[in-house]
Amino acid sequence: MKKIYVADLAAYNNGKLHGVWINAAQDMENIQDEINIMLAQSPIDNAEEWAIHDYEGFETVSLSEHEGLKSANEKALFIEEHGLLGAELLNYYSDIEDTEKMLEDNYNGKYESVADYAEQLTEETSEIPKHLEFYIDYEKMGRDMEMSGDIFTIETAHNEVHVFWNH
Repeated sequence: MKKIYVADLAAYNNGKLHGVWINAAQDMENIQDEINIMLAQSPIDNAEEWAIHDYEGFETVSLSEHEGLKSANEKALFIEEHGLLGAELLNYYSDIEDTEKMLEDNYNGKYESVADYAEQLTEETSEIPKHLEFYIDYEKMGRDMEMSGDIFTIETAHNEVHVFWNH
């Protein structure tokens, strides 16, 4: 679960800890309702201000204290849908729209290595004579594709590389 800890700033500024953990991957209206309930129960009269002081379950994505609810919610939903790959892409692109576009338009799939990707791409696009197959170095081809900027990769686990076209 993607959770945010929303703190009551009036209480915090008066030396009291008052806040609530909220599921960040739910409807924005529900999130705001939970914040309003927390503020209404504040030990300080007329508490209105809040901030995100902690978070859990966002994989490798960081949230700031000044993160907007909409941004935290969008990130939570995106990571919930795409897991660690989504989180790593968010870290790289920062913007949800750019990240979604990269996934939709440029994602080539998950492979055990960049060499496996190079081999599959070669087999799909070229007819290599049997007597020459032994001479092809797919590791170097994959490395060259990555170094030249043709592809962008994200490794999410051992033997789990996600490949994207960089055009």
